[in-house]
Parts: sequence; structure tokens; C-alpha cells
Amino acid sequence: MENRKEGTPLLGAGRSGSFSRFSYFLFSIFYFLFLSSCGTPGDPQPPRPPIPAAVTDLSTRQVGDSVVLTFTLPKQTTEGEALEAPPDVEIFRAFMPAGGQTARVALAQVYTIPSAVVDTYLLDDRLQFADPLQAADIAAHSGEQMAYMVRTRASKRAASADSNRALVRVYPVPEAIGDLTANVTEPAVELRWTPPARTTSGERIAALTGFRVYRAEVEPDAKESDATKWKKKAPAELLGVSPTAAYRDAQIEFEKTYLYTVRSVAQYELDSVESADSQAVVLTLKDTFAPAAPQNVVAVYVAAAGETPAHMELSWSISPDADAAGYHVYRSEDEGKTVTRLTRELLPTPTFRDMSVAAGRRYSYTVTVVDRAGNESAPSAAVSASAPSAGANEREKL
Repeated sequence: MENRKEGTPLLGAGRSGSFSRFSYFLFSIFYFLFLSSCGTPGDPQPPRPPIPAAVTDLSTRQVGDSVVLTFTLPKQTTEGEALEAPPDVEIFRAFMPAGGQTARVALAQVYTIPSAVVDTYLLDDRLQFADPLQAADIAAHSGEQMAYMVRTRASKRAASADSNRALVRVYPVPEAIGDLTANVTEPAVELRWTPPARTTSGERIAALTGFRVYRAEVEPDAKESDATKWKKKAPAELLGVSPTAAYRDAQIEFEKTYLYTVRSVAQYELDSVESADSQAVVLTLKDTFAPAAPQNVVAVYVAAAGETPAHMELSWSISPDADAAGYHVYRSEDEGKTVTRLTRELLPTPTFRDMSVAAGRRYSYTVTVVDRAGNESAPSAAVSASAPSAGANEREKL
């Protein structure tokens, strides 16, 4: 006989597929714990940190005792979303051991450019950063390669993947030129300087192969109270190369302001390296150069005809100056002691009629040319002509 109360089911007894009260109780506890540990669909998840896309176009070059890094700053994350602000930039570098494999050399972080100042290094959407090296370190590692790599970071939690590794071979460079001078002539700006004799580490220069001249158009910097501060309208461009310590820039325009710098070039076997920039020379070009005096001035007396009174007819050769704006005519009756300008406005063409001549008088004429900047030439060679007396005119009619 079973010792149980009537109507009380056995553990696990009941209809097929159903749970006992105890089994249901255990199932409920386990299900609750499962939901608590896993969360339910739709629960908020911690946001993923934005990771900038990796830099892929890092390039390097030596300028003076610095290595200049250039690359495109990422504007999107790895998921294609726009970055809200420029990322921080982390710069890594190392000297390469002889025969070492680039990928296996550990690079040390040497700089961090904070997001707030990244825009000061941007030039046409590309970041440029100059890494200054010690002249003694360059001399000690002359001809060796340096490896650079960058990462960017939009969050403290995650940085971008490594950029490509860029290599640059470094050499001692000539000292910067310190005595660049400029002389402005009408057709050109003439630059001169003294060639350097030593490198920045104090060694004599073995092979100085020439000089590179750079020019930028500038304007006053409105943000600066100092009138000597200038802002480049565009980056300085290579203007030309000179084998000697002089250069003539004939590609100039008046009323523009130019900034000139010069770099020396040293040769090391198959490699060449530039010095740092010389001190800058800034010139605002003003056209203060007068045109050449007019040539071949001719004065001819013309007798009265019909309603046209007697007059002097003047003509001369067209000015060869490209910026000639017009001409003035001057007259004298006492061999140049008293000169009067006959033209109120500039003459556009090289001809003039002096309608104010008197019979029996002799006149001397000169002509000048004025350019668009208002510079007036010296007077032409004087020419003379006489107006016949009234009696002579009557005899001519007979």
C-alpha cells in the first residue's frame, strides 16, 4: 500500500508533456537567471568608439635638420561615418639598423598633435609636420634610413590602424644662408647670397651642387598687429635652380608682394639634400621706372586751308614700352628756357596739332611718354619749326 494522501500526485507524475510544480519552479529560476545574464533584445549596448580610417599615403623628405611628414588626414571612421572633429595624430619613428627589416623594427612614439591644433598643420587638406632632429644625431647616422609611421585617434579607447611606413635617408645639411639680398630693377628682381662652407654639425661641405630659389606671393596678416608679419596666399614654389650664388627673377608683376628664400643643395653619392630656408626677403614691387623717351619727333608747319587755320603738325614713333598709357607735348619759344605743356590729357596716339601758333614765330617741341603707373619719361630730343610771317604768307599766295 502506498503511504500518500489521496489526490497528491507523485513527483514527475501527471499528464504527458506537463511539469510538476517543483520542476516548473526550477525552470522559472533558471530562465530568470538566463535573462538576467544575457539581457533582452533591445537593451542599450555600450557605444563603440569611433576608429578613424588608417592613413595610407604617408611620405617623408629631409629639409634642413628636419624630416617633413606629409599625409592626408582621415575624415571618416572605419565604418564610413564622418568624424565629428579632426582626430589626434600620433607620430612614431626609429633609425633603421643596417640590414634591418622595416616591418620588424619597433617604432617609438615621439609626438602627439592634439585635435585642437591639428588645423594649424593642414595645407590643402594634407597635414604637414616637421620633425626636428639634432644635427649631431644626423651626423652620427649619416646615410642611414629613418622609418616613420602615424596613427590617428578620435577616442581614448581606440586608435586607428598603423599607417604605411615611410623611409627617408638622412644626411648632414649645409648651414642656412644668412645674407640673402635683393635688388629691384625694372625687368627683374636680382638675388645674391654667400654660399655656406659648413654643415649644421660644423663639418666642411664636401660637395655643394647648387641652390634652389623659392618664391611665395604674400599679403599682410590681418591677425597680426606687427606690420612685418605676412601671410602666404599659396605655398612657396620652386622658382628656379642656380649653380652660382645669384639668381635673376624676371617673372614679376608690379604691385605684388613676394617672399623669397634660398636653399643650398649638397650631394651624397646618388642622394641630394637641401638646407633649411635662408632668412626671407619680402618685397612689394612698385613701378617707379620711367619709360624711355619718345624717338623720331617731327614738327611740320601746315598753312591754313579752307576753314582749317595754320598749325604745327607733330608726329613721333610709338613707344615700345608695354605699359605706355599716353603722351604729353611741350613747347618753348625761347630755346627751352620757358616750357609749357600743351596737352591737358594724355594723347592716346603719337600725333598732335598745335593750333595756337602765331605768324613769324619759331617754336621748339619735346614729347614725353607716361606709363600706367604714372611715371613720365624724360623729354625727347627737341625739334624746332617756324611759322612764316604774314607777309611771307601773302607772297606765297601770289
